Amino acid sequence: MTLDEYASYDALGLAALVRDRQVTPRELAATAARAIDAVNADVKAVVETYPDRIEGLDETTLGGGPFHGVPFLMKDVFGHEAGRLIEFGSRLCRGMRAEQDTAYCTLVKASGVNVLGRSAAPEYSMSGTTETALHGNTSTPWRKGYSAGGSTGGGMAAVTAGIVPIAHGSDIGGSIRIPASYCGGVGLKPSRGRVSFGPMLDENGYGLAQNFVQTRTVRDAATMLDCLAVPQVGDPFVIPRPPRPYAEMIGMAAPRLRVAWSTEALMGFAPDPEVAAAVERTARMLADMGHHVEAFTPAFDGLAAMRSMLDVWFFGFDLRLAGYAKRSGHAVGPDTLEPTILKIHDYARTMTAAQFLGAMANLNAVRRRLGTVFAAYDVWLTPTTPRVAEPWGLYHLGRADLSIDELPEATMRPVCQYVLPHNIMGTPALSLPLAMHRSGLPIGVQIAAGPANEHLLLQLAVRLEEAMPWKDRLPPLHVSRRAAVDASRDEPHRGGRSTVPLGA
Repeated sequence: MTLDEYASYDALGLAALVRDRQVTPRELAATAARAIDAVNADVKAVVETYPDRIEGLDETTLGGGPFHGVPFLMKDVFGHEAGRLIEFGSRLCRGMRAEQDTAYCTLVKASGVNVLGRSAAPEYSMSGTTETALHGNTSTPWRKGYSAGGSTGGGMAAVTAGIVPIAHGSDIGGSIRIPASYCGGVGLKPSRGRVSFGPMLDENGYGLAQNFVQTRTVRDAATMLDCLAVPQVGDPFVIPRPPRPYAEMIGMAAPRLRVAWSTEALMGFAPDPEVAAAVERTARMLADMGHHVEAFTPAFDGLAAMRSMLDVWFFGFDLRLAGYAKRSGHAVGPDTLEPTILKIHDYARTMTAAQFLGAMANLNAVRRRLGTVFAAYDVWLTPTTPRVAEPWGLYHLGRADLSIDELPEATMRPVCQYVLPHNIMGTPALSLPLAMHRSGLPIGVQIAAGPANEHLLLQLAVRLEEAMPWKDRLPPLHVSRRAAVDASRDEPHRGGRSTVPLGA
């Protein structure tokens, strides 16, 4: 299989090749390894590969789900696989290995994917860009030296560069959707409680975070949601599911929906005019599809809400790092933590229970005010990020010039403005690459729905994928750009193309 052919399929397309015996999982793994060799030096998306899952792959160990044999990357965060390195993008955790599988790992492997490596993430996923002292900086495949977003920058860059068609993602403040916007992919943050964090955690980030995946097509996201939305023993709560599998529901037309759209600054940070125009075009498209669409912006003190979120995130962070230090054998300090993270650690040591409880109460009040959006509307349409990808060096954790009070406005507001509300509310939100900026960088447009209504988003998304397609856009740092060289030493693929091409 050539790199060009490999990268032309989404995850379900590759799985169809395996199912039809046109290619084997071992051959796909070998091709993914060549794809890493071809572009990873430029994008720096992959930080580790597993030889036992590539040249040493035992195909009988793979799950029998709909993604059987498809190469997959696990983010260097809460997707633990027993015995594998889990370093959280931090020098403090160098050499640390997971002690048991997460429920997420068990379910994702049951889906059939071949977890053949680890993708880059910023230190403890506390940044909207993936730039680290441990592994270097991850580029969007659209321009070297420009941010892939964070914290799932490695996973999304790998997907849109053609290294793998699907990868682990997690989102506590936009960490699935920001990289989808910067890299031109599909990024769904599911509803609170949709995907289990068991068995080690009841919830991550006191309910602000969710695990899922990064994809190129809506159908891959829908099918993987069926695989991962499986309640686990001991989960604190179980939320409703639609009457049919998500993979079936995307084939059904969405009902006529009430859609609110907004490009107003939620944290005083005006969006780029081209980003705003992309949202307006999407609103008109939804109206043309028969939905009721009108402009509406809820009352939201975004900066105050973000400060409360940070007090929730940071409370107990010092205890968490103390546990990692004990496991890894490294001491907390300037040689093991990036400057911003060290400041957060020191700040966490001064926090009080009253401060934490006050922040939780503030978030509850914000959640209930914001929730009125979905009392009046079914869908809320906004930009994903106010701007397209920006150069490295703006929002990373290596900055030593910021106080703890300056941190939210300087490094988080410019990327998190439109995504944070859905972490606070626990509502599903989806970034789609519906436009391109004149600079040559992708624009992400976000659609969000009320709790447990992922199916509505996916139904809308598949129609937008048809009406405003992105499947033929290839970034400069894509494996197909290296395909001519690769093809000269690669035998022709024996089975031809799948009958289920990318995005079908």
